[in-house]
Formats: sequence, structure tokens, C-alpha cells
Amino acid sequence: MTYDFETIMDRRGKDALAVDAIGAGVDWAVVPTKPKNGFTVIPMWVADMNFATVPTIPHEIIKRAEHPAYGYYLPTDEYFDSIIRWHKERNGVTGLARENVGYENGVLGCVSTAIKTFTAPGEKILLHSPTYIGFTHVLENTGRVAELSPLKKDENGIWRMDYEDMDRRIKENHIHLAVLCSPHNPCGRVWTREELEQAMAIFRENQCIVISDEIWSDILLNGNKHIPTQSISEDAKNRTIAVYAPSKTFNLAGLIGSYHIIYNNYLKDRMKRESDATHYNSMNVLSMHALIGAYKDEGHQWVDELCEVLSKNINYAYDLIQNEFEGIEVSKPEGTYMLFLHCEDYCKKHDLTIDELIQRGWDVGVAWQQGAPFHDEWGIRMNLAVPYSLVTEAFGRLKRFVFV
Repeated sequence: MTYDFETIMDRRGKDALAVDAIGAGVDWAVVPTKPKNGFTVIPMWVADMNFATVPTIPHEIIKRAEHPAYGYYLPTDEYFDSIIRWHKERNGVTGLARENVGYENGVLGCVSTAIKTFTAPGEKILLHSPTYIGFTHVLENTGRVAELSPLKKDENGIWRMDYEDMDRRIKENHIHLAVLCSPHNPCGRVWTREELEQAMAIFRENQCIVISDEIWSDILLNGNKHIPTQSISEDAKNRTIAVYAPSKTFNLAGLIGSYHIIYNNYLKDRMKRESDATHYNSMNVLSMHALIGAYKDEGHQWVDELCEVLSKNINYAYDLIQNEFEGIEVSKPEGTYMLFLHCEDYCKKHDLTIDELIQRGWDVGVAWQQGAPFHDEWGIRMNLAVPYSLVTEAFGRLKRFVFV
């Protein structure tokens, strides 16, 4: 490989929530406790990566930072051209223009703006469960209510949308806004074109605007292919607010900088009006240059190699769980770097609560994450975006000290 995904980075003291928050009493969801003596921390909870990003990103940031003026500025043509080129080359998107792209201070900021634009407090919004915890927080903070349509596993253990359930809930609750996570966090599904077609047909029939969170669209495992929701049909193109960012792909969450793609002028104008009213959507000049650095040719190669590394990590962990961790249910992710475990059978067989099981992991330095906030009371979410040696070390500890 051209790039290094094997070196173990020491992120301590570098403002890393995933490491420095452990045992520090930080008020952020549920933070792992410090491990017992003799165990180092393996950060597998916060959804960022423990890999050095592609060198073109710090190169662009440093080049811009060397100029000693950081005043007001305009987004450059290179910024928009980089986004347009990235989506054409990665996802086959054609016809995307500068006027369809708008800056967002994070995916959840865009979700919040859309919720406030197209719904009123107290209204229900359709989501799937398990549910990304960020969506839940946004709905709570804006006074909206989540109407959860559970994903169901088929006979092969693959998570599927329940279209009849979605349609029924939309009709019964008079829902006109839905949030789609594609690829899905935490389940890791990469929806097929046929699945998206069926979902978008339901949203069309019920006149639902769709927020499509596609922040994970570059993180594809074992050859899976992302289908942009807006590419499904002309109707899907015009009823969807799609949200992207280089942050998950290139580990840039600390720089802040997402963007939406909106083709429909009505949706675009209403979103802009709400965003302008809050004065929150202001890009950081360095985040602009970070995106430009990420979306260069080197970025394509770096992401391709990253997906190979993550596929190896996921395949190892999934096979080990299937073969040696009796009572732990897991579906093999097709995208993202998250693994979502369902531990009900194991806990009941061993007379454990899920909190006790989670604590066992924390005690030996496996800093995984509670699944209850994702709407699975028996769940655990694991981040496998760490060097392969740490994946094998973590699962070795789980085998010796946790699942015993």
C-alpha cells in the first residue's frame, strides 16, 4: 500500500475526545471508564478514525495557514469544483452544479435546519431503528418526535427496511418529513438501488420530504457500491436534501465542514432562509482548504486503500464473533467502520445485564459504546477504524476476559 494504516497513533493530549475523554467525567453521552491497571485503552467508541489522514490535507491547510491573514473570504471555485468532481468520479453523478451545493456546519446542523424549516414542534418525523444517536438528539432539541420504523433482519441476517410498516406509520401520523441514513449507521447497510426505489416510492406517495444522510458514502466494504438517493428518479432528486462531508472519510470532524446537495429550488430557498436566520452556517477557511486537499487524486487512492483495510478489520471481527462468541448476534456491515452487536442471548444465558457486559470491556481497555442510545437496549457499537493489530488485540481481550 502507498499509505500507512498500520502505525498506532498516540492521540493522547491532542484534543481527541475518543481518548482524552475516557474516565474524565465528560458530559457527552456515556463515556467509557478508565481500564484496570495493566490495560491500555483501545478507542472503539467515538466514530472517528485512528489513522493519519491523506497528506494532501495537512499540506493544503499548512499552505493556507502560512499566509498571515485570516479575514473574511469567499468560497473558491476550486472548493465547489472539487465537490462536483468527487461525486462524478466516486458515484457517477452528472449534472451537479455549484448552485446545488451549500455549506453546512455539520450534517446534524443541516438536519436541524430542515426539521425547523419543514415541520412544527410536536410533529413526528420518520426514522429507522436502530437510530444514529445524533438524529435523536436533534429531534429532542428541536421539540420534534421520532416515529421509529424498525429495521428487520432477513433469514440471512441482513438488515432490511419494512416498507409496509414505513407506509403505515407515515399515514397514521400524517408525517411529511423522513430521515434516511445511507449507508446506515449503526447497522452498516449499503442500500441497493431496488431498496431505495421502494423507499422513495413510499415517500413520493405520501408527499414526504427526505433528508438523506450520506456522510458514510465513501466508506464501502468488500466491494459494495453506494447509490446516491437523488439518483433514483427525477422525483427523488427533487424531494431529497442530501448531506455529505469529508469528515468521516478523512477523519476531519474536528475541523467542521459538511455540505448539502439540493436540486429543487423550493427546498433550497426555504433551507437558505432558515439557515440565514440563525447565522450559524459560516465556513472555516481552513476547513475549505482541507476539503480541497481531501478531494484531490491522492484522496481517491487513500480512500480505496482505507476501504481495503477496513474490510479486513470487519471480516476478521465478524468471523471471530460468528465462530467463537456464542449468543452474540451481529450482521456483517457493508459500509461504515462500525460493528453493531446484539447481546441479549449472551447476557441472559450468563445472567448479566448489558451494562455489566459493557463494563467488562471497559475494564480491559476495549472502549466500546452502549447501544441503548441507538434504540437497542441490548446493543453495543464498536468502531473498527484502528490498525489491524489493535483489532486483533481488542478481540483477544474480549475472548480472554469478557466473553468467557
